[in-house]
Amino acid sequence: MRVLPRASFGALLVVALGATPALADSAAAAACDTPATHRVSQVQGAGDATPVPGQTVRVEGVVTGDFQRTDQLSGFFIQDPRPDSDPRTSEGLFVFARESFKDVKPGDRVLVTGKATEYNGWTELSPVSAVDVCGTGAVTPQPYTLPGDGLEAVENMLLTFPQPLTVSDTYNLGRYGEVTLAAGGRVFQSTDRPGVDPAADKRRSLLLDDGSTRENPATLPPIVRLGDVATGLTGVLGYGFGQYRLQPTQPVPYAGANPRTPRPEPVVGNVTVASFNTLNWFTTVGTRGASNPQEQQRQLAKLVAALKGVDADAVALMEVENNGQTALQALVDALNAEVGAGTYAALRHPNPGTDVIHVGLIYKPAKLKPVGEASSSQDPVFTRPPLIQTFRRVTGGQPFTMVVNHLKSKGSCPAGGPDADQGDGQSCWNATRVKQAQALLQIVDDLPNPIVLGDLNAYGEEDPIDTLEAGGLTSVTKKFVPEEQRYSYLFQGQSGELDHAFVGRQLLKRVTSATIWHINADEPRVLDYNTEYNPPDLYRPDAYRSSDHDPLVVGLTLPGGR
Repeated sequence: MRVLPRASFGALLVVALGATPALADSAAAAACDTPATHRVSQVQGAGDATPVPGQTVRVEGVVTGDFQRTDQLSGFFIQDPRPDSDPRTSEGLFVFARESFKDVKPGDRVLVTGKATEYNGWTELSPVSAVDVCGTGAVTPQPYTLPGDGLEAVENMLLTFPQPLTVSDTYNLGRYGEVTLAAGGRVFQSTDRPGVDPAADKRRSLLLDDGSTRENPATLPPIVRLGDVATGLTGVLGYGFGQYRLQPTQPVPYAGANPRTPRPEPVVGNVTVASFNTLNWFTTVGTRGASNPQEQQRQLAKLVAALKGVDADAVALMEVENNGQTALQALVDALNAEVGAGTYAALRHPNPGTDVIHVGLIYKPAKLKPVGEASSSQDPVFTRPPLIQTFRRVTGGQPFTMVVNHLKSKGSCPAGGPDADQGDGQSCWNATRVKQAQALLQIVDDLPNPIVLGDLNAYGEEDPIDTLEAGGLTSVTKKFVPEEQRYSYLFQGQSGELDHAFVGRQLLKRVTSATIWHINADEPRVLDYNTEYNPPDLYRPDAYRSSDHDPLVVGLTLPGGR
């Protein structure tokens, strides 16, 4: 915890004696006669750390950003309006001094006495023994274009970004008031598509903060979606928790460049199938998913809205509680209450596995008729065995087979062995996912017109996907979804596709379209069903942020029948 320095003895004496305004003005004038010992650039230095650590210095500058309240940064930014000739040295400093010590405002010319220090990598003055307001001044924001030559040289300075910056991460918008922006469009996972350079993506990215160190701030920044754009962003560049943070000094000029859509883009065909990860739909409260009955009803309302909007003839579901038919049937009952009694029916999984979650499949009996019984796999490589069902349109015609999957996740990594994280960007359990992909290839060999779909926990250029493609299957989304729209998940500020649909050569002729409905990956988690941390007025019983995965919809045009 930082300790606020005590006020100077002289300031306390003026207050204690009840000094007249004239005497106070005289004392202030005298304080302003005490000159600076260093320029701001000399305290900042040309390297990553101050060259005068631990020294008491006196610097002069103009206040550019006021964040003195205890619910903010407990300090303010100053900048020397007369830059030196060295582009490596910053002209700004952060002064750790709350308003109770000396209240300042932007435009004040101040002389500050304090100790030069590095606070977890942030050059600042702390503790401070004197803040003297000595008139007014002005600082023009320095234009900065990403990717630049490095932010250390402009640390604590007032900057403006003339280029459009795209929202690439909102995960902590509600929790910490943070949004990540990037020049040149959103950031993708390096293993999702060719040509991604993680180092270059880092240089073109900027964390936009809210001037506060509080968790779950009462006042949130604007609620934006990934893909929205800010142009002309202006603020002071602070540092904290291992990265540079722009603290805005003007309202953030967002433009809604990625509007919501009320339903998926239409797909062409006489049969539509979909895949959707429900993000732990549990009827057992307090295990996974909802932690209380109110959250459960809020979650259910959002899932129903999403499935109603998808309106597919058959939907593969992931992360449904493995408690027999209870959770799956509860979801179907709630959906049918919205779209009409009997509209959807749920299949029973013959081998749901031992995991607490399993895959499910719901379908419209008025559109599709199961051919034979549902089946699965006994291969022990699957902890969540696939669900396999052949369908034919009720009017007859060519059958097709859905193979619903949820491959091994990337979490809970082992310390060693082939399933440990190999440092290649594919995270852990990749070897197991490859074995599961190989097992799927054997399964589909004997199935009529298979479509392998679900959450494969592998991005588009990872080994399990390569395995399926080398085995003769084709990615429907790679063929039909434009690359800039081909993502279904966001992790650590990087978009990518974890949810896939693969078909063999014969069924590929019958795939006529596909789309990904971006109702979740682009939305901040503060809009989800949870009651903890989320402001209550933000919740809506709609499809947006119903999960953390986007649903995938595929259109098939099957021959035969009427």
